[in-house]
Amino acid sequence: MTKLLVLIVAIILIGFIAWWFFGKHTTAAVDAAVTGSSQDVDVQVSGGYSPSTVILKRGIPATLTFNRKDPSSCLEQVVFPDLGINEFLPQNQAHAIPIDTSKPGEYDYACGMNMFHGKVIIK
Repeated sequence: MTKLLVLIVAIILIGFIAWWFFGKHTTAAVDAAVTGSSQDVDVQVSGGYSPSTVILKRGIPATLTFNRKDPSSCLEQVVFPDLGINEFLPQNQAHAIPIDTSKPGEYDYACGMNMFHGKVIIK
């Protein structure tokens, strides 16, 4: 009986861990605030990215400003593979990253260990 209980708890725990790291978590997308001739979005880095989905307008210069609160070494780096961006994010400091908005599309980004994800959508 004890072995069965341990097996059930282990299966539930493994399922939760798989959902936490690999599941599709729905979050609200945030439109960039356009001020003058640029658009800016602040992204908080604390146990992930918030907001994790950012919508930018095509052709207007954009900047994502990351502010890392999390001391985890995983989140000290942000990588946009399709945009050729790989940046170090200093803890407790704002770090601005310019985004090329000339081509519409969806561009994923992730932490250095590819455990936490976000997305930039250029319309």
